[in-house]
Amino acid sequence: MFPRPAPGRRLTTAAAVLALLGTLTTSAWAGSRERDPGPREEAAVTRVPSAAGSATPLDGYTIQSTAKVTDSPAAVSSPGYPATGWYPAGSRSTVLAALLAAGRYADPFHSTDQQKIPKADFEVPWWYRSDFTVEDTSRRTRLDFSGVVSAADVYVNGTQVAKAADVTGAYTRHELDITSLVRSGTNTVAFRIRPNDPNKNLTMGWIDWLQPPPDRNMGIVRDVLVHRGGPVSLHDAHVVTKLAVPSLATADLTVRAEARNDTGSAVTAEVTGSVAGTDFRTSVPLAAHETKTLTFSPADVPGLRLTSPRVWWPAGMGGQPLYDLDLTASVSGTVSDSAHESFGIRDVQAPLNSDGARQYRINGRKLLIKGGGWSPDEFLRWDPAYVEDRLKYALDLGLNTIRLEGHIEPDEFFGLADRYGVLTLPGWECCDKWEGQVNGDGESGDKWTAADYPVAKASMAAEAARLRDHPSVISFLIGSDFAPDATIEKNYLDALKAADWPVPVVSSASDRSSPRLGSSGMKMTGPYEWVPPNYWYAKREGGATGFNSETSAGPDIPTLDTLRRMMTPAELDTLWKNPDDRQYHRSPSPVFGTLKIYDNALSGRYGAPKGLTDYVRKAQLAQYENVRAQYEAYERNATDADKPATGMIYWMFNSGWTSLHWQLADRYLDQGGAYFGAKKANEPLHVQYSYDNRSVVVVNNRHADAGGLTARATLFNPDGTQKYDKTVTGVTVNGDGAHGTALTLPSSVSGLSSTYLLRLTLTDADGKEVSRNVYWLSTKADTLDWAKTDWYHTPTTGYADLEGLSSMAQVPVSATASTQSSDGMSTTTVTVRNTGDGRTPSLFTDVHLVDAQGRPVLPVRWSDNEVGLWPGESVTLTATYRTADLHGSAPQVRVSGWNTPERTVPAA
Repeated sequence: MFPRPAPGRRLTTAAAVLALLGTLTTSAWAGSRERDPGPREEAAVTRVPSAAGSATPLDGYTIQSTAKVTDSPAAVSSPGYPATGWYPAGSRSTVLAALLAAGRYADPFHSTDQQKIPKADFEVPWWYRSDFTVEDTSRRTRLDFSGVVSAADVYVNGTQVAKAADVTGAYTRHELDITSLVRSGTNTVAFRIRPNDPNKNLTMGWIDWLQPPPDRNMGIVRDVLVHRGGPVSLHDAHVVTKLAVPSLATADLTVRAEARNDTGSAVTAEVTGSVAGTDFRTSVPLAAHETKTLTFSPADVPGLRLTSPRVWWPAGMGGQPLYDLDLTASVSGTVSDSAHESFGIRDVQAPLNSDGARQYRINGRKLLIKGGGWSPDEFLRWDPAYVEDRLKYALDLGLNTIRLEGHIEPDEFFGLADRYGVLTLPGWECCDKWEGQVNGDGESGDKWTAADYPVAKASMAAEAARLRDHPSVISFLIGSDFAPDATIEKNYLDALKAADWPVPVVSSASDRSSPRLGSSGMKMTGPYEWVPPNYWYAKREGGATGFNSETSAGPDIPTLDTLRRMMTPAELDTLWKNPDDRQYHRSPSPVFGTLKIYDNALSGRYGAPKGLTDYVRKAQLAQYENVRAQYEAYERNATDADKPATGMIYWMFNSGWTSLHWQLADRYLDQGGAYFGAKKANEPLHVQYSYDNRSVVVVNNRHADAGGLTARATLFNPDGTQKYDKTVTGVTVNGDGAHGTALTLPSSVSGLSSTYLLRLTLTDADGKEVSRNVYWLSTKADTLDWAKTDWYHTPTTGYADLEGLSSMAQVPVSATASTQSSDGMSTTTVTVRNTGDGRTPSLFTDVHLVDAQGRPVLPVRWSDNEVGLWPGESVTLTATYRTADLHGSAPQVRVSGWNTPERTVPAA
């Protein structure tokens, strides 16, 4: 039984990948369909160097259920223990991720196979053991780690070094001094991992995004580091930056770190450092076990005041330069420890505007937050290539921000975000233990006990220290659906202050307040379920005003290629025939379990589907128009004087599994209507139609003003008969997201059919087309019953009539393609042309790059796609991808469209 929703939002519901290294292929962890070949016994042994300051991650583990291990913890954690029948696991791995890699279960992403995995296997603790070797035992040795889900007893060489009561919480960081236990040769670390329950533990849960994994992600999902050093260790090294805004002419750097004497005798350490070409040093006397905080600022090191600093900007606003900090502590002339941090120089402000909405400014310049909600892999497997591909997709879509509601990714994620200029909004998640204390209905996890408060504060301190130097991080949301109470808020803020947290802290992602921070300046009004395109233009609920932290029109049906990979023929038949049936690949929530609202709208607007192919093509058309309208509405309203839009997070950017909702790109990285609708809306210079007042608007997302533009709007009946045409010259639009109205379409046009097409073009002063946008519209508007709005949608009482699209004649589209390859990358250039001899356009012409077997080549980045072409018109598109993703095949392009017969042509 599912609980009722928390006010304003969704329902409650109950790392690195193993050996998945290298370039991610189109399988995207599809998993084996073969049964378990049996456990393997090979195990990695980590060679730990003696170099002072080295931090070596354990290469991996062997794991086994405690239900199958009768030996004592001392025996299990001793070198030479015969872990016969144990499973290998990667250096960051949940239990289920390891078992999947070993072939223990069938592909959990296919059909309902995940339901066949017995949950009882994960209701007992599991052992994780790993061996490492050292040669020099004169060095001090400690374990340094976080990412234990949910808690663990820790043993080294047969001795317990920590209890689960202390090593608890996915985000808490732990340092265990094991110097006295380490021996020359082989050493063993063993973790006895407790089962995870996100309603009882401050860890990670999946809410209603996907079907929760049977093991609930129990395991170790971040690196366990073996740190070697001398008598004095360095900790908490970071740089506080203060940029002169708005001039950007200078920046002050303040370096801070802690020096700790790990011995029982007094010592003096010489600490030297280098940053931005400036060297500095100090001598630090330390009593036995004493810790001192070191600070280097422009007051004592003038070189730490930079002139003309290299400023970090989000993508599209400037470059992404990074600086490096290096520190070394030496005792008696011998290096004892070292530390390294990368950081960027930028200024982030996020005040509330006059309407109470949070408005972000980066380096003094306002920007509209255009983002999406991030989901990691369901089993928390880490693959850097896969993550990098998805971040590149975000940039390809013109997004600038990723929101992480819990599931805060490893360090490399934020390093990639820094490198690519993708802003991030990390924070705690809703609907489980994280908000159990503040949700009065008691349905968002268990109430906190006295033991939970220090875990939460330690989690905040650890994440603040980990994230503070990343310029891509622009806030931390200490609440999601609910803001913390006074006690929790104080603990969080104290931890953030102690960490020198440099950017705004937000009380919640919903319209809530906390005692000290006050209003969040955000709204969480949804929708999460289908609404029509004109919904987004209303300045109310989820419409384009203020900062909406999570919102979309719900279902995002994948391409037919992906659907056939993830579902059985019987399930595909049900998908288009039975809207009332529960869809396992949608959500465990009873609210989102079916596609009834979506399917009713699809049939009501486009006509009942005639089969699976017809259902999917209508879905792509509907998702394109809806996602495009969502981003376009927020962009158009961003510079309004009254109730401007300040931010919008599409819920969600991606899915951690094979899903039917909340995704701009599917798990296999295929792209359909939702993807290309967002890409079209977020063009750098864009002409768009307004569903609320029929205005044709030009939005300029570039920094520089744009002038000498020509906008043209033409209306057609579906058969291509032109009914209206107007051209406006001399259009000028300011930069930084400003918009200007070029013209307004008349309220009625003689002879216009109930379903009609609008073609917009924008050309520059040289006559070059810089934006083209095709809409399918109706003289009958979608009507909304605003009075019956609930937390997840606003009901639609009347649908626009788009059935006239079905009457469009089939038109031929020719295609020629060629490919060039170098340095591991390929670019396929495709020219498509409407060769029809009548008037009918080819609507929603899609080009898919495929291999010789007709399988999509993924990931791929298209210059544009799903275009509309009138007779005689052509467009040249480019696709960029890794040559290896062809798997030795010659490339081909598959061309199809709303009213275009499918054909495949060679592209070699």
